[in-house]
Amino acid sequence: MDWNQQVFELIDMRSFSNLWYWIALAVLWSTSSHWVLGVPFDLVQRARRKGGEAAEDVADLVRINARRYLYIARVSGLWITGLAGFALSVLFTLGFFYANEFCQAVFLLIAPLILVGLWSIRTAHAYERRAPEGEALYRLLKWHRTGVQLVGIASIFVTAMWGMWQNMSIGALGG
Repeated sequence: MDWNQQVFELIDMRSFSNLWYWIALAVLWSTSSHWVLGVPFDLVQRARRKGGEAAEDVADLVRINARRYLYIARVSGLWITGLAGFALSVLFTLGFFYANEFCQAVFLLIAPLILVGLWSIRTAHAYERRAPEGEALYRLLKWHRTGVQLVGIASIFVTAMWGMWQNMSIGALGG
């Protein structure tokens, strides 16, 4: 076995049978549900329990990140939407019409993150409209996290089912 063959066997572009893909999926959703509108959720919990400096930090971080998200959405939202739509269309077409497993895997990672991004913009709008403080702010962040977790659960389920289907189909065909 030559060096190139060993490297490509280690990397294995068949994503759904690769342990690294599943680790990346788990890290992606763990990180996404931990950072709520740019604020680590453990800080939100500490602010809810103890108040004080932690509460001030949460309020400041949410204010800064909500304004930042809304600014980006207002200034570049149309371009981001167009480019994301194009990229997802290319990945979907190559992945599911041309049976490119790598594109399928990347699509199944990125497409749900678009929903998380939209959910974040929605939460930032809600923060801007209501300007909640204290317990109302923590409740808003908790609902945001719950929405992200639900998207993550659905994404992991769909990805796992599709990945198992791909692995079983390839295994049955001897590929």
